[in-house]
This record gives sequence, structure tokens and C-alpha cells, in this order.
Amino acid sequence: MIRIDQKTLQDLEFPMVLDQAAQHCITELGGIAVRAIVPFPETDAIAPALKRVKEFMASFGSDSPIPNHGFEAIHRELQLLAIENSVLEASSFRRIISVTETTKGLLIFFKKFEEFYIELQQFSSDVTFIQTISQEIHKIFDKYGEVKDDASPSLAIIRRRLISVKSQVNSSFNKALSRYSGADYLDEIRETIVDNRRVLAVKAMYRRKVKGTVLGQSKTGRITYMEPQETFEFTTELSNLIFEEREEVKKILKQLTEHIRPYASLLASYQDYLVSIDSMYARARYAVEINGSLPMLSKGKELSLINAYHPILLAANKKRKEKTFPQSISLHPKKRIIVISGPNAGGKSITLKTVGLLQVMLQSGLLIPADAGSEFCFFDRILTDIGDNQSIENHLSTYSYRLKKMNQFLRKCNDNTLFLIDEFGTGSDPELGGALAETFLEVFYEREAFGIITTHYANLKLLANELPDAINANMLFDSASLEPLYKLHLGEAGSSFTFEVAQKNGIPFSLINKSKKKVERGKIRFDKTIANLQKERSKLRKTTETLETSAKKALEEGKQLEQINAKVQTKLENYQELYDTNQKTISLGRKFDGIAEKFHNNKKKKILMDELYKLVMTENSKRKKIAPKQKKVVLQEKHKIKQEVEQKVAVIRKEKKQEKIKAAKLPPTFKVAIKVGDRVRMRDGRAIGTIDAIEKKKAFVNYGVFTTQVHVDELEKVT
Repeated sequence: MIRIDQKTLQDLEFPMVLDQAAQHCITELGGIAVRAIVPFPETDAIAPALKRVKEFMASFGSDSPIPNHGFEAIHRELQLLAIENSVLEASSFRRIISVTETTKGLLIFFKKFEEFYIELQQFSSDVTFIQTISQEIHKIFDKYGEVKDDASPSLAIIRRRLISVKSQVNSSFNKALSRYSGADYLDEIRETIVDNRRVLAVKAMYRRKVKGTVLGQSKTGRITYMEPQETFEFTTELSNLIFEEREEVKKILKQLTEHIRPYASLLASYQDYLVSIDSMYARARYAVEINGSLPMLSKGKELSLINAYHPILLAANKKRKEKTFPQSISLHPKKRIIVISGPNAGGKSITLKTVGLLQVMLQSGLLIPADAGSEFCFFDRILTDIGDNQSIENHLSTYSYRLKKMNQFLRKCNDNTLFLIDEFGTGSDPELGGALAETFLEVFYEREAFGIITTHYANLKLLANELPDAINANMLFDSASLEPLYKLHLGEAGSSFTFEVAQKNGIPFSLINKSKKKVERGKIRFDKTIANLQKERSKLRKTTETLETSAKKALEEGKQLEQINAKVQTKLENYQELYDTNQKTISLGRKFDGIAEKFHNNKKKKILMDELYKLVMTENSKRKKIAPKQKKVVLQEKHKIKQEVEQKVAVIRKEKKQEKIKAAKLPPTFKVAIKVGDRVRMRDGRAIGTIDAIEKKKAFVNYGVFTTQVHVDELEKVT
């Protein structure tokens, strides 16, 4: 059972990630669902959820994208259906039909393309869909959401009568309009609408000469609005028919509501399904935004991040058009605790938060901004102590709060725990606080927990160096400028560069020397030794990079020279062979020319034939003759070579099969290169397609039915 408390999620800024993801939802309920995401309580549910998001992500840009899943919420309708004798309005049924039809479209789509959307189809198969709801609503409403004339026999009669009466109203009104207009009793506008009735615009002076009912007058009193007596009878009947129509529609809606009421729970499941689809859509869109991928999921305790980014920092730097530096870090049973040290502003805390945040994201069903070759396992608990958490309300200082957190860590920490502690041991006397922190770290180590801590304390660095399954690490700094390189280096502790940074920031040298005298000589020497080691390593790193570049360049140039040399040698051999052939042809030509000249002079065919026969026999004698025994030996050798080739082919096929089995466990840099035209399939997928194009590590895969865009690291070559 996974238990990750809300404080841990807040420390890792997980709610901010959910806010960014929720912005991609197309429904309000979807946004609420995304913001309510928490880590899955059971590990079995994590992998299918991640694969569903990955499948959704793969559908973007394809020829057959997943249909639109937008809908209007039906919370109010579901509440009304729960109340006995309640009646839904026409607009409510329009919303219900929207939910049912959208659900139906998605279920049909995933069933049709179940080979490509394996997990989405599996998720959709749990939804029970029946046609009854849609059929009954379609019987009553047309495609514009209006009640049909044939919704009931009574409504059909009423509406036919309405059409007839409206025609009589218009006919009688037009006659009156024509008569009074000819008598010049009407104003220039002639007619208008008052209370949804056509009325005559009668000049006030002729009001008594027009037979009808006064329904109003203009603001100036110059015009009187009158309904002609000829139409009064028909308008009264029309009003009665409109009332009857309204009552009949209410009756129809009540009957339809009663028919739909038993399916309220089913409608709620449709809405929940669409909300889940919107949540997956938003997570997939967010994965595209942060270049997220699905790493390999390990059953053992292996955590390996390759080129991992902090998603919030990545998004912020994208807006500012600044570079974000990736981090690579790994934890495993033989290296399960990492102690990161070094000066402030070097990236220690960001590295710590990146590991924790990506772990939480993955266990909550979100793809992460790291290489697909990264490897993750799942932890039952993730414990964090990050930032200044003093509480005035609870009368807790920073150090008191930290001690309270350590007490919780001691109660909950086990071999299935990941702990992340920033600035471990601070808030108290350095020596006493450092000693207590050292004891806590020893307890965590004994319980075989996995964790990362950041610190400036020398005793913690020494402890990490002494413990077999712990390791020191530091954030690299430029030795000359003391500028951070934002790159984690494992295997050595880092200096805090306290005095060096102070000097760089303009603190007088005399004060720095005075401060050095106040510190124990051994501590200064220890810190200076670490600082010197870091400087030497920085120089060594630069020298190594230069040598590697030179060696790589020399290797490439050597290969180019070898290729040029081979080409030249091949050309020389070809030229020599061509020269020998030409010389032989010229020699034969000269001999033939001599024979021809003799025949031209003596005209003797017998001599000609003899000469030609001798020439042919002479040339044939130069060709090597193979005896029958030698032919037999040659055939045996060919047969032997053929058997050897078949054996080698069988070995190669076996090796390729083994490589294919291991391919899923290897990082992308060790996998077989994929190129345009290759037949491929997605990891854990069944559908096989062909690569049409590759752009910036994105492959356009043609499945025949449609084309989709997939990261090359998520593909495997099919032989």
C-alpha cells in the first residue's frame, strides 16, 4: 500500500505540476479531476495508467486521431433524476445526448483500433453502453434539439392545427392591412409587433374608424397600435393552441424523464468515463509540452534518471528562452544513499527535488521529462524535509520542525522508502546538529532505505565515504570563475568554497584571513583539500574532454584516410585489370589483322582457316584446364563453405534473437539504430508499422490505416 502524504507533495511542488497539466483540459470537470490527482495506492494500477497516457500522446498528429471528447456536465440533471417526480428540461436532454453520443463514439473508435490503443481499449471495455437512452431521446428530439411533431399523436394534431390557424391569422391580417392602408388610416410603418402579435400602426386621428382592439400607442401618442377585429378570433385560438402545445411538451418530457430515470447511474458512469478521458488527454498534452516519456519500469529497486529535467523549471526557462540543464543520477542497492555537497546556488536542491518530483509524477500516472532509457521502481513511502518550515502558529522553530520530521522519518522509514532531505542537520549548533544528523543517517542506512540528502557538514561527507552502500556527490563548479556548471558528479564530496565565494563577492581579504584564523586549522586544511581536489578534477575534466575530442577527431580522420586508401587501391586494381585486358585485346587484334592481310593478298581460304585455327588453339592453351578430380575438390570446398555460412547465419540469428530480448532493458544509446523504411513497433505494442520520416528524435510511423508520431526511443525494430 503506497502512502505519500500531502506535505510531501507540497514540498515537491506537485500541485503546481497538476495546475500546469490541468490547463490542457477542455472541460471544467476534467480540470478538477487533474488537480485532484494523487499517487496511486496500489503499484499494479500505475503501469496501465502510464501506458494509456502514452497511447494518447502517440495519437497526436496521426491520420486518425482520437475523437473529440468534449461534453457539457450533467451534474444538475443527475441530481434532478434522483428526485422523485422531477422533470428535465429540453436543454437537459440535449446535454445527456451529448454525453451518451460522445461516449459511444469513443468506445467504437477504441474497439476499431484496439491493436494500436491496447490499454485505452482495455480501460474503455469496462464501460457498459446501451442504446436505449439515445434511442428514446432521438425519438422525441430532432437534430436541432427541438421536440419533434410526431413525439406524440396529440402534439402532431396540435401542431397541424397551429399551422392552419397561423395561416388564417396572417390571411385575415393582410386583408385588414390592405383595406385600411388604402383608406390612408395607417402610418408609414403600417404594422409592427406588440406582445408577439401583429398589429396595425393606426394614425391616432383615425383610431375610432378602425375596428379592433387597442394594444398600445407610441411614446408621442401619434400612433395607436391595434389588432384588427378580423384576426382577434384566430389569435385567441392561436394562444389556446400554444398553451396546449406547451402542456403536451411538458407531458412528453415528464414521460421521457421517467424512462431515463432508471439509467441515472449509467449516465453518471458515462460522465466519469469522459472526465477520465479528458484527464488522460491533458496529461498527454502536458507530456508533449515538457517532452515527457515513459521510462522502463523495474520490479527491483533500481532508480536511474538519464537527462532528467525539473518540469516546472523547464517550463519557466522555456518562457524566458533560457537553457535548462538536465541531470543524470542513479540509486540501486549497492549505492542507495547519495550525499550531495558543494556551494549554494549550484543546483543541489533542484537535483534533489527533480528526483522526488519525477518519482511522484510517475506514481501518479504522469509521463516524465527524462530519456526513455531511464529506469524507475516504485516506493511505498516518499519522505521529504525541504525548505524552511518554521511555524509561528504551532510555536515551532525551523530546527524544532526538523526534529519533528526526523521523528516521523524514524517511525516510517524502511527498505521501501525514498527519503529526500535538503540541508541536512542545519538549524542548530553545527557540531551538535551535525552529530545528530550523522546518527539519523546511520539509522536510515541500517534500515536499507533509499535517499538523497544535501549538506555542508564534513562529518556527513566522511560518513558517506565510509559506508559501503552510500556515496558522495557534488555539483561541479568552474575552478576559475566559481560559476556553477549545474552538473552532478558522483564519487567525491564537494567543498562549500566558503572563503573563495566570499572573496569573489568583494569581502576584504583581511577579513577573510581573520576569519580563517578563527576556524580550526584541520577543518580549513580539510576543506582546502576538497576544494583543491575539485579544482584539479575540473582541470582534469577539461583536459579529458579536449583529449577525447582530439582522439575522436583523429579516429574519424583515420577512418576517412582508410576509406580513401581503400578506394584508391580498388581503383588501381581496376585500372591494372583494364590495362591487361586492353593489351591482350590489342595483341589479338594485331595477329588477326596479320592473318586478314595475308588472305587479302593470296585469297587462299585453306591457309586462312589454318591460321585462325592455330590462333584459337594457341589462346585456348593459355587458359587453365581443370582436371575432373580438381573439379570434385572445388565442389567439395564450395559445399563446405556453404555449410559454414549456414552455421554462421544460424548463430547470428540466435544472437539477434537474444539482442531483441535484451533490447527493452538497454538504454537507447545501445539499441539498434532506426532509420527511414524500417519496420518497427512500440515497446509493449503489437501493431507493426513502417517509418516514413525521422525529425529530431521523432519518428513518423505509418500503420497503413493512419500515421502517427512517436519518440524513437519508444520504438523497437522488427526483423
